[in-house]
Amino acid sequence: MPYRWDMRRLPLFVLPVVLLPGSLMPLHVFEPRYRQMVARCLEGDKRFGVLYHDTPRLGDFQIQEGRVGCVAEILGFQPLPDGRSVILARGVARFRVIDGIESEALFHEALVEIFSDEVEFHVALRARRDRSLSLFASAVRRLGGPGKAVPELETGQDLSWQLAGAVDIDPTWKQRLLELRAESARLDEIDSVLRRVTEEEP
Repeated sequence: MPYRWDMRRLPLFVLPVVLLPGSLMPLHVFEPRYRQMVARCLEGDKRFGVLYHDTPRLGDFQIQEGRVGCVAEILGFQPLPDGRSVILARGVARFRVIDGIESEALFHEALVEIFSDEVEFHVALRARRDRSLSLFASAVRRLGGPGKAVPELETGQDLSWQLAGAVDIDPTWKQRLLELRAESARLDEIDSVLRRVTEEEP
């Protein structure tokens, strides 16, 4: 079932990695601001936003209108004796920043809205997904040999997120995928990467 709300206030976890919808992300929480954020989340709906930012390359983080990230839901929480913790989060939906929120919290917060795909023709998408899945299988076999098992993927909705999660690519590439609003456009980007492995022509 699609994740739905119009606008909401969301705490933000700023990381040099990209969380994709459907993907799992383990996190070691040690900074005081994120300890506070996780404690707040556990008292509420266990959700926060993950925003990509590489501080050494981009400088200090600032909340910018229009930034796209992923809503994360805490699935597991393991406290450690010294106040640190380990959490397991899952990406559930994309969001877009509307505005930053000033508060007394140590962590960043923003007013956000759900960032959804544009409508595409589902019959055409089914065939499109099958082509990408076949290309992915060829890439796996080429890298791992004829006996390499191909991971089982759901061929219904959002195949692009599953494929992107299985491809170890620079986070800036994954951020570009996160900002695309069409499954077919994301599959085109993923196929271009897979073709470099299989050496197939478009």
